[in-house]
Amino acid sequence: MSRAAITFGACVFAAMSVVAAPTAQAAPTCQGAGQPPLPAASVPGALEGLTVDERGRAFTADVLTGRVFRIDAPGAPAVPIGTVGNGGAGALAWTPDGGLLVGYGADARVLVGDSLRHAGIVRMDTDTGATTPVASGLGAANGMAVGADGIIYATNDFGSSIGRVYPNGVVQPDWARFPSANGAVLGDGDRFLYVGRTFVDPGVSRIPVDNPGAPQSLLDLGGGDALSAPDGLTLDSADRPVVPFNSTGQVIRIDAPQRYCVLGSGNPFTSVVTYGRGDSGFSAGRLFGATFTGSIYEIPGGFDPRATTATP
Repeated sequence: MSRAAITFGACVFAAMSVVAAPTAQAAPTCQGAGQPPLPAASVPGALEGLTVDERGRAFTADVLTGRVFRIDAPGAPAVPIGTVGNGGAGALAWTPDGGLLVGYGADARVLVGDSLRHAGIVRMDTDTGATTPVASGLGAANGMAVGADGIIYATNDFGSSIGRVYPNGVVQPDWARFPSANGAVLGDGDRFLYVGRTFVDPGVSRIPVDNPGAPQSLLDLGGGDALSAPDGLTLDSADRPVVPFNSTGQVIRIDAPQRYCVLGSGNPFTSVVTYGRGDSGFSAGRLFGATFTGSIYEIPGGFDPRATTATP
């Protein structure tokens, strides 16, 4: 493990220890939710990316070593398929034609923010692990979403820039100025980019794709709740944000502006949640989370029969 990786890991867990406190305001449990989490896999790494392919196979990424793993079904072993060599692996996302995108450069973003724009994105073959460059010059890609038009959005929770990558390879590293954006998912019709706000003004926002200078806050966390550290989010079938609170172990759903309920709890350091895909394995309708401590687990209270991994 590189010195940068070790430093990054120490900084991440130091940052999380600062915010590791229970929420001060008790939110209601979502109707039909509240069941304990179900273990799905154990992976040797600090996991930041999680996504599922059309065959129901889960893919996850280690922020420290840059390794990407495949898990064929809940309970199956994690198989390393490849490594990104330019810093730790960040977010995972799918291209319109089904290719797996991996963000890299995550192991140093806590130290440099947006200043070096050292991060980028590669496309990784899910069978061989071979990588093809897609973009460079980003502040980070610890959150990533891809539109139906092939445009990629990449966030940086330790910086203030959201990057945009066009299908022709042009990189706009500061498409939006938005401090501490974490995670990224596009809503129905790709009209809004949803992001968590982790360290600065914690909460959740959606950003109009055609007007990124006018973000809309969906959840503002104050008091003790300001220490919850919203992380990599997804959307259910009704376009409601489903968000892990990293420090408290809660996974919540925003039902209306400034109103949320709890789908499940019990796994602190959850960095990302995603819905499954396909008819078997990590199947569609089931909600899964991944943690900085190497756990992948199911949140039964988040089951939504019409929900699936966000794909263009």
